[in-house]
This record gives sequence, structure tokens and C-alpha cells, in this order.
Amino acid sequence: MQPQASHSPRESHYWNPYLAGVALGFVLLATYVVFGRGLGASGALTRFAAWLVHGVAPDFIEHNGHVGSYFAPGTAWWDDWLIFEMVGVALGGLFSGLTAGRVRLGIDRGPRISDRARLGFALIGGVIVGFAARLALGCTSGQALSGGATLALGSWVFTATVFVGAYLTAIVARRLWT
Repeated sequence: MQPQASHSPRESHYWNPYLAGVALGFVLLATYVVFGRGLGASGALTRFAAWLVHGVAPDFIEHNGHVGSYFAPGTAWWDDWLIFEMVGVALGGLFSGLTAGRVRLGIDRGPRISDRARLGFALIGGVIVGFAARLALGCTSGQALSGGATLALGSWVFTATVFVGAYLTAIVARRLWT
């Protein structure tokens, strides 16, 4: 039997996951209706990273076939609405955490891992996920949500492998958290 999580008096519970999922579905539908495309985070991060590299090596970026079009005359790195989507995600997450009383500084970790190791694993995991998102031509929001909603076979295969990989990783990582 799992122990129940305790909440401080000012800390509220998370949103109902079923209602949040339905709300996310309506947001996804709205993005297709309004913008003609679905959700995604890695595209915004690619634009931001290209902007950073452009500040150091503009010739390299401008002649890059994948991201060079971001810097064509008359365009700006923020021309893609996904940049604003990501700003909205960050502000919405902050708002949600503040209203639920869950915003605090700290490093969540299990008793068998140090803060330094936890941050190192988080960095390694982030690099792997970022590389994989570019390799798969989309992140979980772009592939699983948007691609899955259009019934793209590759997106369904991607989603299945994400779940299998997460389950297998959890078996190993769980020992560090208990």
C-alpha cells in the first residue's frame, strides 16, 4: 500500500487529469482551426537555439538548409506562433503553480541520490530528449498530440515507443527515488 501524499494547508491538489485532458484536446482543436497546425514545443526551441547561434555564427546559420529560412530578409526568429505558445506554457504553468500553492525552490530527488547527481541526470536526460525530438521530427506534443490527432501512423508508433521507454526507464530509476 502506497502512503498518501500530504499537502500543506495552503497547497491544493492537482487539477483533475481527465478534465485537463479534455481541455487540452479543445486547445489542440483550436490550434488546428485558428493556425492550421497543431501544438509543438521543439519547433520553438529550435528557433530560439538558432537565434542564439546566429548571434555567434550568423554565416553558419544563414546558410543552414534547415534553419536558414528563419533569418531570410523580412523575417524574425519570433515569426512562428510556437514561440508565443511556449511563453504561454511557461506563464500558464507558473500561474497554475502559484494558484495551487506549489511554487517553491528546491531539487526533487530520492534519498539515494545527491543533488549534484540529480541535476546531472536531468541534464543528460534533457540532452537525449532534445536530440530525440529533432531526430523524430517532433516532441511528444508535436508527435503524440498533434500527429496522433491526425492519425499519423508514425506518431502512433512514436507514442507507443515513448510509453515503453518510459516504463522501462522507470523500473531502473525508481530505485533512486524510494
